[in-house]
Amino acid sequence: MTQLAPLDFRSDTVTRPDEAMRLAMSAAEVADDVLEHDPTMLALEERVADLLGVEAALWVPSGSMGNLIALTVHLRPGDRFLAARGAHVLDNELGTAAWIAGGMPHPLEWDAPGRFGAEAVRAAAGADGPYYTLRTTLLCLENTHNAAGGTVTPPDEHALLVSAARDTGLKVHLDGARLWNASVALGVPPAALTVGVDTVQVCLSKGLGAPVGSVVAGTAAFVAEARRVRKMLGGGVRQGGVLAAAGLVGLDRIDDLAADHENARTLARGLAELGWDVVEPQTNIVLAGVPDLEVTLTGLRHLGVYAGPMSGKVRFVLHRDVAAEDVAEALRRIRSVSS
Repeated sequence: MTQLAPLDFRSDTVTRPDEAMRLAMSAAEVADDVLEHDPTMLALEERVADLLGVEAALWVPSGSMGNLIALTVHLRPGDRFLAARGAHVLDNELGTAAWIAGGMPHPLEWDAPGRFGAEAVRAAAGADGPYYTLRTTLLCLENTHNAAGGTVTPPDEHALLVSAARDTGLKVHLDGARLWNASVALGVPPAALTVGVDTVQVCLSKGLGAPVGSVVAGTAAFVAEARRVRKMLGGGVRQGGVLAAAGLVGLDRIDDLAADHENARTLARGLAELGWDVVEPQTNIVLAGVPDLEVTLTGLRHLGVYAGPMSGKVRFVLHRDVAAEDVAEALRRIRSVSS
């Protein structure tokens, strides 16, 4: 029996650096970023800060570390923070928001997939109670919302949420691991989706294809403190320009994410035609409801189609290493056992 070539839809983190990215990494100008400031790392940080419309930025090894750094700076032990149900900071970061940052998480229920309204923020923040009650001090937003299938929060809704946070005395952190996808899907600059936030984290190793790295950003004062927390967490790197160079190449390819979104729509339509329970995706993530998740995932693996579980559904993530013809081939394989 001929072995089927694998088609990997597990995540947009499975991409491999192409020749242009590897060449940029090999030629990067470097220095010790812990003792001084690696010049390529500095160039990346300044470029991301400009794209996000903030004062300063800091490269970090992962998005989870970027979120943790922000929460550690914002929260005092025992402070409560708000986030959407299913948010990455609640469900996918090993509880470090509580374990290390010392925060007490409070999930907000969705009004629409991955989204909640300003009134939910106002109600949850509430007024100060007796001294023994929790202080609510932070709102965490996520755009796009991973567990909801890559749903986007448009600028007008974002502004209302930030306004509600400000009115109730909350700081705002934005987990923008896939903010680039939201920007492309909405046709607005990334900075239009960060207005009013105190801090934001964006990922370079998902849709943009870098092998390592995220960036956490905000005011210059925040970044100065974030650098200290990054070192405390073991995230200081030496000749980090080798990694930052890949991120700079990735930033040149933000517009390419539109192809991933189109491929996601194609896959979703094809699955729906085969009777799968699929909602049309807004970005690059397709969630499909199936009667038996484990049986379906095992069956897909036998077809050489690799997907993963998310929110009780099958998750397919489109990325730069999956072309339109790969989507067509995946649908062909699934169709071959569905008829």
